[in-house]
Amino acid sequence: MRIRIGVDTGGTFTDVVAVDEDDGTIVTTKTPSTPANPADGFLEGVRKVLEMLGATGDAITAVSHGTTVATNQLLEGKVGALGFITTEGYEFILEIARQSVPDGYGNSYFWVKPPRIVPADRVKTVGGRLDFRGNEIRPFDEAQAVAAARWFRDKRIDTIGVCFLHSYAEPAHELRMREILRQEHPGAVVSISSDVLREYREYERSVTTLVDAAVKPKMAGYVANIKARLDEVAPGVPFYVMKSNGGVLSADEVVNQPITTVLSGPAAGALGAALIAAVAGFDQVLTCDGGGTSTDVSVVLDGQPTLTTEGSVGQYPSKIPMIDVVTVGAGGGSVAWVSPEGTLKVGPRSAGADPGPLCYGHGGTEPTVTDAHVVLGRIPPHLLGGEIPLDVAAARAGLSGLADSLGLGLEECATGILEISAWNQANALRQVTVKRGLDVREFTLATFGGSGSLLACRLIDILGLSGVLVPRNPGNVSAFGLLTVDVRNDYVQTAVTRHDDLDASTVAKLYDGLQEQAAEALDREGFDRASHRYERSADLRYVGQAFEVRVPCPAGEVDHALVSQVATGFHQAHERLYGYSFMGDARQPVEWVNLRVSGVGPIARPELARLPAGDGDHSRARTGTRAVYFDSAADTPIFWRADLAPGDTVEGPAVIEEFGSTVPVHPGFTVRDDPYGNLLVTKDQTR
Repeated sequence: MRIRIGVDTGGTFTDVVAVDEDDGTIVTTKTPSTPANPADGFLEGVRKVLEMLGATGDAITAVSHGTTVATNQLLEGKVGALGFITTEGYEFILEIARQSVPDGYGNSYFWVKPPRIVPADRVKTVGGRLDFRGNEIRPFDEAQAVAAARWFRDKRIDTIGVCFLHSYAEPAHELRMREILRQEHPGAVVSISSDVLREYREYERSVTTLVDAAVKPKMAGYVANIKARLDEVAPGVPFYVMKSNGGVLSADEVVNQPITTVLSGPAAGALGAALIAAVAGFDQVLTCDGGGTSTDVSVVLDGQPTLTTEGSVGQYPSKIPMIDVVTVGAGGGSVAWVSPEGTLKVGPRSAGADPGPLCYGHGGTEPTVTDAHVVLGRIPPHLLGGEIPLDVAAARAGLSGLADSLGLGLEECATGILEISAWNQANALRQVTVKRGLDVREFTLATFGGSGSLLACRLIDILGLSGVLVPRNPGNVSAFGLLTVDVRNDYVQTAVTRHDDLDASTVAKLYDGLQEQAAEALDREGFDRASHRYERSADLRYVGQAFEVRVPCPAGEVDHALVSQVATGFHQAHERLYGYSFMGDARQPVEWVNLRVSGVGPIARPELARLPAGDGDHSRARTGTRAVYFDSAADTPIFWRADLAPGDTVEGPAVIEEFGSTVPVHPGFTVRDDPYGNLLVTKDQTR
């Protein structure tokens, strides 16, 4: 028996999926997260799936992990005492930042720039200057570098980011600064921008480098703790961590580039849902991952989640390749509260896993979205198939107090909480579609996570969706996604040149250098050269534009014909994105900005098998009735999902329950079980 395991640690639950690589058997489980020491919940989940398969740790071939450690640290603004070393004369780069105002100029009177990630008194500058091609204009000032290193040592500032002007073109000055820091301040954790992001735009490169430095200590400690505990079960087993770009990286390597994990968990969910939806016949999909603290949404086009390098985590821009995910504070633990104006609000603050919602009975004092579902009967009075009983009376008491303060009835208040939560999720889905020029009505929504499917019917109504796909074991889709991804590393080099002046041999040389970096990284990961796969792309723009469009660069010899093909692809992509292009217009030249190579080490994916069709009689799955409130309270049939079979159809009102999730089916909606065990939720068009 050879077993691969995926573990996704969320704010409330730790989700675990294991696949037997010999016969394709897939098992899933969930266990409560343990915020005080995440390794406890991690190891408990691993032991549970091994027990389900009747195996021991010797059978484990690899473990992949999705974590929110870096994400949560940045969302909470806990960056610690950071230091920053930059080029002389550029000490205010973090203060200048960007002049762009969120939500347009209508908000400019009220918007205040977020606090600097590093206060001005912890910024030191060093003399020396490069031009944009990497040529040295002034030599590196060793004396100033030594003085800066000693100042940080004396002030006991042990986490430092280094970003010198134009170091993307030539890293020599940054490399020398790192050597001096090692000599003068050997205990410091240091990140240099030429390692983190060899791309122009000094502000974003500076912040990305500082974010990398900020999360390094905590991420290194977290990974070391998990790895040590995992060795108790399976000594020396390969341990991978999910990256934001849709790949995984070994734990030994990821501690050197922790910035790449800032969207670790959401990326795994988007990839898992994309694969499941593609097998079911859907390649234009929105994903909605509902957890205890937040909901993450993304877009899948042609079977692949969309990528961006213009993302941010919290208030910090992180210009690294990442799956384009929008996160909102609309999870099961989101707290319902009354604003000073006397209106009902939901989130973004969450009760988390400890103390959690009122119904958990762990000392929670504020009503949450989960409590509203419990009060309305839309989820059972227990979680995880009965492992975690819920205190319905506590939820009713807490919501009654909130309802009284608003002058509402209990069910009316609970319905209002869920309606606000649904609109919060819908607005996030509009951000990844309508704001990017996509028609949301052309997509199928894939919902997963413990709370992701609870509002599926309302989202169909609000957004005009064609339907919703709920995968099997939706609470474990992110963990399943960890088993579907390859090892992946991204490398970038800025090389700003007009297309008409471009030398194909120079482009070839730069691509070769990036590919060799990718190859060396895959070598360290244990992949032989014959299995390596490389994906090339380039960022292009029209001269005078501020931002670029990324287009693929086909495999093959880099010659004049190939670079012309890339330029044509840019015109076509610009037309698709913005509705116009300047193809054939010599007055508007094209400019190349960045060259990119992704190195991919392929990992075998689990197969999703078709299930035998049922006889069409869904009564085998009916477990009874319960009072459920939709438009009004009524006895509503309850179904156990594991006993449904392909071809079965359930008409609302109904509630479909399973081990890790629940699907409330509103009146006027129908659910069909497809050949892979997915639930397809659609609205009756006659209503």
